[in-house]
Amino acid sequence: MAKKPTSHKRNTGKRADTPGKKDSRKPMNRRVGIDKQVKDPDAKMRLNKYISNSGICSRREADVYIASGNVTVNGKVVTEMGYKVNRNDEVRFDGQRLNPQQKEYVLLNKPSGFFVTGNIEKKNRTVMDLVARASKNKIVPVGSFETNSKGLLLFTNDGTLEKKLAKRPIRQLFEVELSSPLKAADLEQLREGIRLKGELVKPHKVEYVNEKSKQVIGVEISSNIPQVIQKMCIKLGYEVQNLDRVIYGGLTKKNLPRGQFRHLTRQEVINLGML
Repeated sequence: MAKKPTSHKRNTGKRADTPGKKDSRKPMNRRVGIDKQVKDPDAKMRLNKYISNSGICSRREADVYIASGNVTVNGKVVTEMGYKVNRNDEVRFDGQRLNPQQKEYVLLNKPSGFFVTGNIEKKNRTVMDLVARASKNKIVPVGSFETNSKGLLLFTNDGTLEKKLAKRPIRQLFEVELSSPLKAADLEQLREGIRLKGELVKPHKVEYVNEKSKQVIGVEISSNIPQVIQKMCIKLGYEVQNLDRVIYGGLTKKNLPRGQFRHLTRQEVINLGML
């Protein structure tokens, strides 16, 4: 009987796995499946998903609207289920052109010392560094926020909501540390309102956070005036040493550590849209 050919294996110096024992060696950091995860910008997308990503409705509801003739692609009504479109196709819903980029809403608990808009040449630390991992899409901060201020800052790629919130006076709660204890008469003056550029700005509520020191106050206010808290306090002869936004339009810092971010829930997005 002929002998089986001998298998000559190259000795790599690696220890063979022993049956019954776990391999203690660290696994290789392979790029398995990475290429499959890279999205092709020219890839086609189902029409109902395109509509859903645009924030109009769910996929199931989109199917109903498609069948009803509410949707056009490149000027033609499409009622076919499962129809696929390119990202550069012109898709309209009841005449309104849609953007297929899925809308995202990110809430950051901003630390002090980060610019909302920074100078790249000066290598400023910006809030965009803190939310870099939050989304692959371009998201921007809503409204203005000072470098030394802390607290809640909202980011989104929803241009409609961003403009709406930037223009409207949103209800907010600030914890404010002053340069010196706030006198009782000045506390009452804040409650009555401060006139800024001819406009009376009246907070909803002003209270001492610490009754003993009276140097930290809570101010609940609805205003879209930049640096409104600082301006009101300066009018009374106080400087703001520390400003922390703890509530923004119903959103809170609960379970959100300083410097961390989270995505809003669907209900939170709906609530913001109703402000």
